[in-house]
Amino acid sequence: MDQIKQRMNALRIEADESASKAEEYKAKLKTLETENTQKEQEITSLTHKNQVLEAEVEKLESSVKTYKDEATGGAAASSQVEAMQRKIQVLEEEAEESDRTIRELNEKLRQTDVKSGHFERKVQALEQARDQWETKYEEMAKKYADTKKDLDEFAAELGNI
Repeated sequence: MDQIKQRMNALRIEADESASKAEEYKAKLKTLETENTQKEQEITSLTHKNQVLEAEVEKLESSVKTYKDEATGGAAASSQVEAMQRKIQVLEEEAEESDRTIRELNEKLRQTDVKSGHFERKVQALEQARDQWETKYEEMAKKYADTKKDLDEFAAELGNI
């Protein structure tokens, strides 16, 4: 009986250890299942992220192709831009020359206006002098006519004597 008791005790100890290990394994299983769920969620998230990135890569590849095509066309456009820039530079130089000419012409016009004003004053003075001379001439012509009339009357009186 001792042997049976010992065997029972050994079986109880073994059963307790097995129960303890079973609890430990259940906890470990629960932890592993939680980790597995997290990993599956992470995989799902990464899969979605991967799909989004692949779509973005496709978009970017399409953009790169478009940009390459535009760059090819851009080379021709850049030569046109350079030609336009040269034209602009020539036009700017011509505009500067025109501005310079306009300033010179404005200065000459101002000088001409000053001279014109001076000559207008001279013309007015000469016209006034002419008017004075015409008035004097008319007065002298009248005096001449009066004197000639007097002389003719005097000569007629002398001829009657």
